[in-house]
Amino acid sequence: MSPIFEWIFEQYIGVSQHLIILEMVGVFFGFLSVWFSKQENILVYPTGIISTSIFVYILMIYGLLGDMLINAYYFSMSIYGWYIWTRKIDATHYTPITKTNSVDKRKSVIIFIATFIAIIIVYVVFDKWNNWTAYVDTLTTAIFFVGMWLMAKKKIENWIYWIIGDIISVPLYLYKGLVFSSLQYFVFTIIAIYGYRSWKKKLNKAPASLIQ
Repeated sequence: MSPIFEWIFEQYIGVSQHLIILEMVGVFFGFLSVWFSKQENILVYPTGIISTSIFVYILMIYGLLGDMLINAYYFSMSIYGWYIWTRKIDATHYTPITKTNSVDKRKSVIIFIATFIAIIIVYVVFDKWNNWTAYVDTLTTAIFFVGMWLMAKKKIENWIYWIIGDIISVPLYLYKGLVFSSLQYFVFTIIAIYGYRSWKKKLNKAPASLIQ
């Protein structure tokens, strides 16, 4: 067996088989969700809901509270985003991709700070502030909270937050031993870059169909 594969599977020694299978399923639907987002396809939300539901359970088992809250938040924002994306601005066109305005930027800052503080409180209350990963987890949680909110609002800047958060998450998840999740975030980074470029071409153009 290849040393790389040996190293990957060593990370899962002692881990329940059902958790390994669930992680792989969650990663698969996570890939689909990000890909559909890049395509401005409404299927981003049902696939995202499946993925986040799985990871809420997995991360609860691992005790990664910040990451668990991220996925719980994704779940709720997926429902909100599903509603926003399917709103029509006229008889034949749906909500277009736009840039953030001054109000959106202020709300982004508020969401970031509020999330940062909330996650710190959660770690303190549950006495999980015992590793350097908690600091990084708090940062990525705040970044992803803003990114998800902006995606639900169809703001192009959401991709910038995803790119930053994904880059940080690759080594973080690798260190945690969640190899498949680390690989997922690596691919997410690449898709997010292409997603930003794709959305830029569609900026202010209201789509006539949400299945693309």
